[in-house]
Amino acid sequence: MPALGKILITMDDHGDENYQPYFIPIEGGVPEPMWGDRFAGHQVFTFVVRQDLKAILVISPRTDPKYTSFLADLDSLDLTPLGESIYGNFPVARDETYERIAVVDGYTAGDNVLYLWEGATGTRRHLAGVPLDQRGDDPVPPSGFGDGHVLEDSVLLMTTLFTDTGGLCLVDLKGGDPVEVPITGTGHEGIGEFTDLYHLDGDRYELRYNIDGCSYGYEATFDQAAGRMGVTRTLWGTGRLANGVVQASSRDADTGARALAFSTATAPVQLYTIDDIGIHQHTEEAIDGVSAEDLAPGEDASFTSHDGTRVSARLYLPSTPADQGLPVIYYVHGGPQSQERPDFTWFSMPLIQLFTLNGFAVFVPNARGSTGYGQAYMSAVDHDWGGADRLDHAAAVEMLRKDYRLNVDRMGVMGRSYGGYMTLTLLGRHPDLWAAGVDMFGPYDLLTFLEALPETWKTYMYQAIGHPEKDHDFLVDRSPRTHLGALAAPMLVIQGRNDPRVVVGESDRLVEELRSQGKEIEYMVFDDEGHDMVKHQNKVAAYVAILEFFQKRLAAT
Repeated sequence: MPALGKILITMDDHGDENYQPYFIPIEGGVPEPMWGDRFAGHQVFTFVVRQDLKAILVISPRTDPKYTSFLADLDSLDLTPLGESIYGNFPVARDETYERIAVVDGYTAGDNVLYLWEGATGTRRHLAGVPLDQRGDDPVPPSGFGDGHVLEDSVLLMTTLFTDTGGLCLVDLKGGDPVEVPITGTGHEGIGEFTDLYHLDGDRYELRYNIDGCSYGYEATFDQAAGRMGVTRTLWGTGRLANGVVQASSRDADTGARALAFSTATAPVQLYTIDDIGIHQHTEEAIDGVSAEDLAPGEDASFTSHDGTRVSARLYLPSTPADQGLPVIYYVHGGPQSQERPDFTWFSMPLIQLFTLNGFAVFVPNARGSTGYGQAYMSAVDHDWGGADRLDHAAAVEMLRKDYRLNVDRMGVMGRSYGGYMTLTLLGRHPDLWAAGVDMFGPYDLLTFLEALPETWKTYMYQAIGHPEKDHDFLVDRSPRTHLGALAAPMLVIQGRNDPRVVVGESDRLVEELRSQGKEIEYMVFDDEGHDMVKHQNKVAAYVAILEFFQKRLAAT
């Protein structure tokens, strides 16, 4: 915030996810909580608009199911209430004066309802979508309302109403059904999604796509009279900025120049600027002691699952060919609404490269439930954890058996969060497939997992996974705990003590019960981590422990 002489950051306390906004003087100093103790113990989502010295805060109180939202003046620190809802009330669009702010209530991923908050009344009113309490027996198509901009008489928004992989619509502020806005002039090919829409100025916008896991960005002009968005310039996705992921980007409103952070599967983040002259690289980050030629870019390993569904996947192989079948590590991402992408900044990619450098093949599927392949594919896992998604993985193993380069008799499975849940599920439901497993903070018992969640999160999780009373028997059946008596492989369990999502007691119980049954379980708890390994020394310790565990269990012929 140059105009204030301050930097705005958000921090939590060693992984507890109770993020708080702080100011730090640009010249240096001690971070000071912006609103003192007002939001202490709460999780504060901070949506910042730098040039206007405004922010929109969404407060998750943890002990109450209702989210509350505020418009914040970052100079005076005044807060204007924007309403509350047990479904989020998350901001997606605004006008230039902040007198009209579009917000959504979300039920499950991509299923939401649009409202408009108006400063004149201080309340919000319904614009589009069918609220949950007004739904009958007929299915309601997920609207997927996302980023947008409030115009004089309508809201321009992202949506999945017309295109499963995302598009644009106009919603009249007086009411009525959303109207599709076609997008013309994009230059990418492949399978993917429209992910972000940013208003630049006037009728100019920035469009972002995720295509086969790689980032594409465009500048475009909106012709409201014709109801059409037309691309005028490709920003990234080709040339020097191809086959990777844009982590973040920022545009200078005065010059139009952009700064961005870009990484690939084999290279750390590099900083670039884009201006009228071209693309300029400003850093040359490298991996100490490792040649880029020794790293694995990965190859497409997509397959057809048990019911004919195409599942996108990649196979990473050592750069030095092997004379015999390679041991395999089967890696399941978290979420489940997430995606493995060619991104060296993410926890899994350095670990994948470490595996390949040590002679392992690594298979990474984006099974149903993953983002990046459309609304229907992403929603397929809702209320079906451990169902069709589990069978996707079983089908993948059968496909891998046909690859002469691999030895699936020496195959281990691992995953984080939901990936940990799926790892435990696969170890219990398909024990004959695995020679070892690594579970990182995966739910063991879905009933106790749901019970321990913060109150604000339960509303969503009951919709996405199941209700502990209404769906009790289903949740018992889909819990790894029910099936891990069949566990036949040694397992390493990793957990953060401050994890608010999968609490440490969940992993404690898993380890205690399985050890009492004579199972071979190793256990690591990081006292200063939450639902991930984010501190450098902890990442190193976790990487080394996982590598050594798999070397011991899989590398021998």
